[in-house]
Amino acid sequence: MDQVAQVREKIDLVSLIQEYIPLKKAGRNFKAVCPFHNEKTPSFVISPERQIWHCFGCQKGGDCFTFLMEYEKLEFPEALRTLAKKAGVELKESFFQTGLSSKKDKIYALNRLALDFYHYVLTKHKAGKKALSYLENTRKIDNKLIETFALGFSPKEGNALSNFLVAKKKYQKGDLIEAGISFEYRGQLMDFFRNRVMFPLFDHRNNIVGFSGRVIDPPAGGSEGGKYINTRETLVYHKGGMFFGLNTAKEEIKKLDKVIVTEGELDVISMFSQGYKNAIAIKGTALTEDQANLLARFTKNIALCLDQDVAGSQATKRSFLVLEEKGFATTVVLTPNGKDPDEAIKNDPIAFKKALKSDISIYDYFFSNAFSSFDKETTSGTRKITEELLPIFMQIGNEVVKEHFLKKLAKELNTSYESLLREIEKIEKKEIAKDEIILPTKDKRERTEILEEYLLALIIQSENPAEIFEYAKESLKDYKFRTASIEKIIGFLNIYFKTHRQFDVKQFSNVLPQELLKTFDICFLLPMPKLLEEEEYRDEAQKAAKELRLLFLKDKIKFLSQDLKNKEKDQKPEEIKKLEEELSELIHLLSTSSSVIQ
Repeated sequence: MDQVAQVREKIDLVSLIQEYIPLKKAGRNFKAVCPFHNEKTPSFVISPERQIWHCFGCQKGGDCFTFLMEYEKLEFPEALRTLAKKAGVELKESFFQTGLSSKKDKIYALNRLALDFYHYVLTKHKAGKKALSYLENTRKIDNKLIETFALGFSPKEGNALSNFLVAKKKYQKGDLIEAGISFEYRGQLMDFFRNRVMFPLFDHRNNIVGFSGRVIDPPAGGSEGGKYINTRETLVYHKGGMFFGLNTAKEEIKKLDKVIVTEGELDVISMFSQGYKNAIAIKGTALTEDQANLLARFTKNIALCLDQDVAGSQATKRSFLVLEEKGFATTVVLTPNGKDPDEAIKNDPIAFKKALKSDISIYDYFFSNAFSSFDKETTSGTRKITEELLPIFMQIGNEVVKEHFLKKLAKELNTSYESLLREIEKIEKKEIAKDEIILPTKDKRERTEILEEYLLALIIQSENPAEIFEYAKESLKDYKFRTASIEKIIGFLNIYFKTHRQFDVKQFSNVLPQELLKTFDICFLLPMPKLLEEEEYRDEAQKAAKELRLLFLKDKIKFLSQDLKNKEKDQKPEEIKKLEEELSELIHLLSTSSSVIQ
């Protein structure tokens, strides 16, 4: 057994997937809402017997490796290494010598060297003295916090780090550029970060994926960029899927079953200093869907502690849309005595602690915000309040909560609940007219192909596949399958049941050619109606087989009728007579089959 197969054998797929999403038992399988596309009805199915998964909504599927690769956005070698560690299998080094994984590993290694370099400059070198003083005296960040968050400083010199990595560590120029550490300017290799306090960015697996740099004394004209700049997008760094501080906060988040989301690195560090170790910072202006999916692995309770300004308010609104769709319980923290958590803590840590304990639901936040911004006693104020709140409240997933806030709004505005519902209807119609209507994907196959798949699923999922197969086989004596892969699997089942009365799914799948496994696995996981008794199961299989035969006969009659017309035109009496006899027999068979089905 090779090491890939060894890892696959040792990993229990149900346990693995359960670490990421909640599962429910569904007969012999498990079901879940698919994590890879938006859906309300669960169509994601996992088979403990086959150790496979498949989504009947987005059509993705596979084994433990494909799930981890899809969910964590990993390449195969990375998924293999992660699962091997989980399974206790020591991999040979040869797995990681080539390909995309080695490129990512090289970037991680370069980022580690860069972190050590920046940290050394800040804490040990004279070039970092000013930055160290800024952190300690202006930002009140002590040495312990500097070590905890591995803070650093990038020197003013334009290529100090690049020279160190090329001359001392023997990396190639292209490696540094690919990692986002350096860039080329007029033929020279230059450091991407210069004269900035450096915040290393770790992913939740503790890999250093990039950096955020904060300028401490911006030059005149702002030629060095904004107050903060981040590593550009690389193979390992994607801003929309990153948080600052998640690596240090994740255990506390799980323990408290709650996460506090802030805007900046300094907010997280200040909160950590006060004992709030479940705080993280977004690397953007609002939470993205990828970030919400990542947080959902640790908790579904989130407190937004964003800046108290117009931009922060807008970020709260945009974040709400993502979090509501993902089913988070969301609250808002209103920071007192400061525009952000860092400033509020420095001004009055006790008041900030009280604010954290007094977080309000995000719906109440929007409600009070709207009424404090506009005068409900005026016509224009009423209009603006409804324009502000209705598009938000109509997004609330819980119908009871939605009705509560709509009735609360109706009472506050001295109007009826029904009038608000009518306004929501208007908004929905406008949205439909404004946006391109994307209809859900429908199964475009013909009924014959769908029935063939269903029949095979009935056979291989039943308690007694051999018996169900015989019933189906009897009904389909002269049937010609439309789906070639299903016809071949039926042929293999025919051979298998000649020597086996008990159906061993693992044994049977081992004899199937590789190209048939996908079809077999899909049928093995296909959600079935709740057929409680074996007799009902058998009847369903017979019904499907007979309908297939009926459709087959109809198609054959249609074909022969057309052929007969052509022969009549050509005036070939003998062939016409033969076709008429064949057609008459088929019509009789069709009549018999129809009466049996009815």
